[in-house]
Amino acid sequence: MRKVSVAASLGLMVTLSACGSSGLFNRSRPDEFAVSRQAPLVIPPDFALIPPVPGAAPTATAESSRQAMEAMFGGPAQRSASESAALGTAGRDAAAPGIRSSVGDPNTNVVEKGATTRDIIAAPEGDGQFARAAAGK
Repeated sequence: MRKVSVAASLGLMVTLSACGSSGLFNRSRPDEFAVSRQAPLVIPPDFALIPPVPGAAPTATAESSRQAMEAMFGGPAQRSASESAALGTAGRDAAAPGIRSSVGDPNTNVVEKGATTRDIIAAPEGDGQFARAAAGK
């Protein structure tokens, strides 16, 4: 029992020595008196805002939503001649409307080409000087 109490008191002394400012566990601490107070944030009054009237229709309309989208992403811009030509060559006019929505549809038919096609696509680029044919199985 005496050994347990000696070990416990020794452990307690080691633990408490870490709290001191000198010794093995010394570390630099910030000076709590060097902290200065910042002025509080002040929101300037906006006299254009009026409080809502109970029972009135909401003031947020599609117009404000459109304005927010234009503020974030810009309005519709004219495409350059080269961009229009590239889109025309890619078949912009023949694209099915809503194609992005139907790509992830579970009813979309997907053809599994197999591991050989996946390996060919994932092969590193090169001039083929180390290419060799494998014996068919």
